[in-house]
Amino acid sequence: MYQKKLNFYNVTPFLVLLIVALLAIFAPPELSFEDKEGVYNGADIAWILVATALVFLMTPGLAFFYGGMVHRKNVISTMIKSVVATGVVTIIWVTVGYSLCFGESLGGFIGNPTTYLFMKGINSGAPWSLAPTIPLGLFALFQLMFAIITPGLVVGAVAERVKFTSYILFIALFSLLVYAPIAHWTWHPEGFLFKMGALDFAGGTVVHISAGCAALAGALVLKRRKAHLDQIEIPPANIPYVLIGTGLLWFGWFGFNAGSALGANALAVSAFATTNTAAASAGLSWMFFDVMRGKKPSVLGFCIGAVVGLVAITPAAGFVAVPQSIFIGFIAAILSNLAVYYKSKSSLDDTLDVFPCHGVGGMVGMLMTGIFATKSVNGAGAEGLLYGNTEFFITQVKALLIVVTFSFTVSLGIFKLISVMLPLRVSSEEEELGLDATQHDEKYVQGTLLVRENA
Repeated sequence: MYQKKLNFYNVTPFLVLLIVALLAIFAPPELSFEDKEGVYNGADIAWILVATALVFLMTPGLAFFYGGMVHRKNVISTMIKSVVATGVVTIIWVTVGYSLCFGESLGGFIGNPTTYLFMKGINSGAPWSLAPTIPLGLFALFQLMFAIITPGLVVGAVAERVKFTSYILFIALFSLLVYAPIAHWTWHPEGFLFKMGALDFAGGTVVHISAGCAALAGALVLKRRKAHLDQIEIPPANIPYVLIGTGLLWFGWFGFNAGSALGANALAVSAFATTNTAAASAGLSWMFFDVMRGKKPSVLGFCIGAVVGLVAITPAAGFVAVPQSIFIGFIAAILSNLAVYYKSKSSLDDTLDVFPCHGVGGMVGMLMTGIFATKSVNGAGAEGLLYGNTEFFITQVKALLIVVTFSFTVSLGIFKLISVMLPLRVSSEEEELGLDATQHDEKYVQGTLLVRENA
């Protein structure tokens, strides 16, 4: 039997889930979607179903990517913090999350939380205006996968010292207060960034800049690890895990970007090609840049560079041509590499360089979209700075600054609020023993998971 004494903080998460589950009983059941107007396309539905599954695969891929880079005593705790978002965000999404992102717009800033409360009308309603050939329910599922992976990205910045229960609360608050507003601004036709003319094809602002800035805020609030203060170099627990994670992320990113065309069409093919090309260019760029500076070519270097390239091409994937994606990956890897270098010389303890890679990578991607976007690729887009449209480039800069300011400020407030409500950071003794054992009663040893029984 479990001997741990129950308290308010232990009971609350279960009670919240219980209340939601009980309320869900009384939500009216929805009929399967009917194609009354004959507008749905079977090929589009099949592709977005596949793309949705591919984006989901990115979350366990991220867990392997991060889990392989931390100390071996924190592998399990790091991986579960990314994967648990699949549970927390899904429940939030079904209840009010989707409504906040894509419900009836309230002044262009947020969706009405009651529009699709408990997914009411999701199957019987008309398709999303920008995805007219697939059911609304499928569009909602596709967007859910983006919402899941975003708070998972923040894990890398606060790894090895944040309490698991506190991070669960962060996922919930971040999803409601940061992700939902930015998604609404950017992707809803009535969102103010959308109406301003800012372009973000698959999540440069919504996913990567928001997560990168939240990561920076979390690292500042949690402060430095003891190993960081003592300047102890921590060897990666399992580099093959990083390689596996990179492969899963790269594979899943085809759904992330090409799926954002919202149909099986030429634009999806173009986004698929730009995604692969930018990742390839960035992986080589990071590795060769390191070699030029006297380092040996490393697995970690190529893997991190490839992910940075994937990040940078995300906002641009459906707006730029394939040749320009080579330059986008090339320059993003160099700028992120330099950001990692200068961060290492500072007192900032962003454990796995989330801000230099995802934050900076997302910013570079938004700016590159402003430079290289062309209507010859996507007629619904814009001509970039390279083609004489200075105004659009300035719009991208404005959108970038707005999202950076909002996501960092609100995320900083969330972390500070949680630190008042709950212990945000583990004790020095728990940090020394490792979070696998102290937070989860589990331990990773040379590929074996050991579980301590609760007597």
